[in-house]
Order: sequence, then C-alpha cells, then structure tokens
Amino acid sequence: MTKIEDQLPGSTLFDLRGKQSVRATFKISQKAIDAIGLVAIHMGIKQKSLFDHIIEDLDALDSLAKTIRIRQFNKIPRKQKTFVLSRKTIEALGAISQAYGTPRDALVEYSVKKLESIISAERLRHKERKLLQKDVIDHFNRGKALYTKAVGILGREDPFCRRFEKAISAGDATQKDLAEFIEKSKVLEDF
Repeated sequence: MTKIEDQLPGSTLFDLRGKQSVRATFKISQKAIDAIGLVAIHMGIKQKSLFDHIIEDLDALDSLAKTIRIRQFNKIPRKQKTFVLSRKTIEALGAISQAYGTPRDALVEYSVKKLESIISAERLRHKERKLLQKDVIDHFNRGKALYTKAVGILGREDPFCRRFEKAISAGDATQKDLAEFIEKSKVLEDF
C-alpha cells in the first residue's frame, strides 16, 4: 500500500494541509487594505502568498506582538475585510495572538506595515520608469523615422522593409505594454 507521502516527494500530509486556503475576516485600517491590494496587484502577487510572506516568519511575528500597543491600535479607524489565507498562516496568527493576548487584527495591521517600505521603494522606481519611458518613446520614434527613410529608398515591399516593419510593429506593442504598466503603476504616486 502506497502512502500519500510516497506519491508526493518532499511533501507530507501536514505540509499539504498547511497550504489549504481558508477565509478569514479582519478589522484593519483602510491604509492596510490598500497596501495589501496595491502590492498584490502591482507586483502580481496573490494576496494569499503575500500574507504567507509577511506573517509566516514566527520569530518576526513574535517580536512584532511584543511591540503592539492595544490602546493605540484601538484608536485606528478600521473596517472589516475578508481575505484568503493559508491554514498555516491563520494558525500562526492564532498561536501568537493567544500567546500574547493580542488581537489577530492588530497582528495583521502591524504586519502589513512592513509593506510600506516596499511601496516606498516602488514609488521611487516608478518615477525612474516614467523618465525611462520618455527615452523609450524617443528611441522608437527614431526607429519609425529610419523605417520611413528605408521605405523611401527601397520601397515598402522590399524584404528588408517588410522585416523592418515587423520590428516596428513589435516596438509599438512593447511601447503600448510599457504605457499600460506605467498607467497601472500610477496608484503608487498617491499612496
């Protein structure tokens, strides 16, 4: 008889159970909710993975729990929001919450503050990307001018010009993709 552990190398039933998704509702600030959404969407990370990353480090969560001041936390305007987390993450939250008598909501709120440095760094990178985008546009415009010159000399149906036209089309698609990324990243400007 084959055990499940034998069928899935490197995994135990406990490991797999820890990866199960569960829904959990927290009462946290709008800023924390926005930070989670912003990092997840902008960086293409699933919220569940994001929670796993910021909460799974038990030592860091333990240290964080020691610094939380409940009176200050209770002054923060909060709203209810449901997230999907791994069972392992929810169990870690529960264990630290119980050990320190700290609400899970407070642990989540203060854990999410770790994202602020990431968002700050991304905001700076966004400014640099916007400057680079201008250079990219100039570069592609020079390429289009060169293509126009080539067509004038060789004709549109020349094999060189047909290949060049493909490069210009690819460049247009890339330029559009970059513009969409920059537009999507504008949310960083106001965070």
